[in-house]
Amino acid sequence: MYSGHPLPHPPKKMRNKLGNFIMQAKTKTYTKDKTLEERQNEASSWFRTLRDQICAEFEKIEGELASGPKMTLEPGHFERKNWDRKEDGGLPRRSGEAVQAGGGEMSIMRGRVFEKVGVNISTVHGSFSEEFREKIPGADESGGAFWAAGISLVAHMQSPLVPAVHMNTRMICTSKTWFGGGMDLTPMIEDAEDTKAFHAALKTCCDRHGEGLYKEYKAWCDRYFFLPHRDEPRGVGGIFYDYLENDWDSDFAFTKDVGQTFLSIYPQLVRKSMNRDWSNEQREIQLVKRGRYAEFNLLYDRGTQFGLKTGGNTEAILMSLPPEVKWL
Repeated sequence: MYSGHPLPHPPKKMRNKLGNFIMQAKTKTYTKDKTLEERQNEASSWFRTLRDQICAEFEKIEGELASGPKMTLEPGHFERKNWDRKEDGGLPRRSGEAVQAGGGEMSIMRGRVFEKVGVNISTVHGSFSEEFREKIPGADESGGAFWAAGISLVAHMQSPLVPAVHMNTRMICTSKTWFGGGMDLTPMIEDAEDTKAFHAALKTCCDRHGEGLYKEYKAWCDRYFFLPHRDEPRGVGGIFYDYLENDWDSDFAFTKDVGQTFLSIYPQLVRKSMNRDWSNEQREIQLVKRGRYAEFNLLYDRGTQFGLKTGGNTEAILMSLPPEVKWL
């Protein structure tokens, strides 16, 4: 989700700011007498747990394929790769946007159902440059210091009849603390039943946490996942939320529910269509549609920009790109 190349040590003044920020996290008290550090550990642990649950379910699906053009292939399995940054080691990338320490894990599978799926987690901290901190809530007040943890997932499927999907949730701390995330579905060939089921699951999730949330977060997703240069949406939408900083416990509960809802609904959609045959013409449609996906992620996606501008791990950040695309 984040990381990059080793660079010179941050200036002493900046290291002092980072040390103060970490000390404040250890002592700042939130609800139920938990410190911010305890909240950070709780969120980071959840993202790891969700990663493990998703990877296990996706590997199970790989073993269930019963027919279709890829049936004779061996089931895929996730390969895991760790990355880390030493606290004293390093850090702004050549862009100079931020210094960063921490690390994460990439889990990548290339299989017979999932042509390419990545499930990444990370926990990082560092300091934004003066220019970049103006774009991040609370970063000026924290002297540029930040902490971030999250999970990010993108799945590109073998079958053009099974939709691609994106999901991420995150917790970010500056002088403010908030959650963000969401998920969206990108069918190569739209199936109205899939779209209806996906949005019904999201509405049920949102309704458990507040009236009107689904409508608000769906509209936010529709605005966000849109390609202005194409004048078209990336897919059939989903939900998107950010800067959620009401009550920490309720905000975290909602963020966990988003992850659990993904784990419930998306495997259902995969299993519904993964055994169906598809044609070469449908594969061509899929490859062209993937080009739109790549365009959005490279031109507009805030997660991509945040990762690259905070010294992120380039391989993990660009995990979202499809394995094969075509432009006409």
